[in-house]
Amino acid sequence: MATQTYSLPPVSESAPRPARSAWRDAIGGYESSSLPRALFDLATSVLPYVCLIVGMYFLLPVSVWLTLALAIPAAGFLLRTFIVFHDCAHGSFTESKRANLWLGRLAAFLVFQPFANWRHNHAIHHGTSGDLDRRGGGDVPTLTVDEYASSPWRTRLGYRLFRSPAVMFGLGPIWSLMIGPRIWSNSQRARTRNSILLTNLALALVIGTIFWFVGPGAWLLVQLPTAILAGTAGVWMFYVQHQFEDAYWESSEDWNYADAALRGSSYLKLPKLFQFFSGNIGLHHVHHLSAKVPNYNLQRAHDEMPIFRDVPVLSVREGLHAIRLKVIDPANGRLLTWHEVKLRSTAVQSAPPA
Repeated sequence: MATQTYSLPPVSESAPRPARSAWRDAIGGYESSSLPRALFDLATSVLPYVCLIVGMYFLLPVSVWLTLALAIPAAGFLLRTFIVFHDCAHGSFTESKRANLWLGRLAAFLVFQPFANWRHNHAIHHGTSGDLDRRGGGDVPTLTVDEYASSPWRTRLGYRLFRSPAVMFGLGPIWSLMIGPRIWSNSQRARTRNSILLTNLALALVIGTIFWFVGPGAWLLVQLPTAILAGTAGVWMFYVQHQFEDAYWESSEDWNYADAALRGSSYLKLPKLFQFFSGNIGLHHVHHLSAKVPNYNLQRAHDEMPIFRDVPVLSVREGLHAIRLKVIDPANGRLLTWHEVKLRSTAVQSAPPA
């Protein structure tokens, strides 16, 4: 992806920056929830996912291969269920706070997440995305080029392993869906800690019951491939929507919420089928400008609001190429590949002393 300069009229340096209320008022009309659209989302996410999972258990004695084949559409509906859970966590899925809470908890259980804990961490992500001084809250860990160069070799090795595609998209989905959400700390607030503990207990009871009736092997054959496929797609989308070459990164004193949303969140243009299964989350710039816009209003907001005309756009190919980007170069406003880091290091070492 070539380096570009994005010209955003509402946030450009050449024009006065509008008050926050200007874009708030403009996007407010897209924040209204719709009960028919919410019901449609449930009917095309949670319902088919549960039906497919149950069908896979019944089909397993007939054919393992047919069961595994069903994991592909089941993964799509699991990903779409995650978006329902995600919208409920933002309080945008329905107008009812109570409905958002209980539907969110149900969807969270299906995607192995503790609702309150995930909601808390994800709110931190929205409030700090693109802020160099507040990295690490619900984000993919990302070092600057100088931080990487000055780190001990063990830290550099661990960072390179973590950012490798094999770990990020191989182990990452299992960690982010099934292992990481099970871990708690006594230093956490009681609500978030209890959210983890109660979710772990509920999952243990349900999975234990499934083990009792069909055995652990059947659960692994049905659930693991589905979770890995959905998780890999989800991790990739989350990764590239903030980890493209010209993504916005600024220190806290220069950081601006609207700039971070419009220049630090990509518009990942997906084929229509994949946009459906991903719940329009590729329109990430709209979502970060206002998390109160439900997934079913994101496309309309993007199409109708001029503020979104010049946001960073990624094709699927460019999104795959973005996996090569590893560290932040704040001075030039870019993310660098390992090859670029090596060239930079060689140039520094070969430069004559001042």
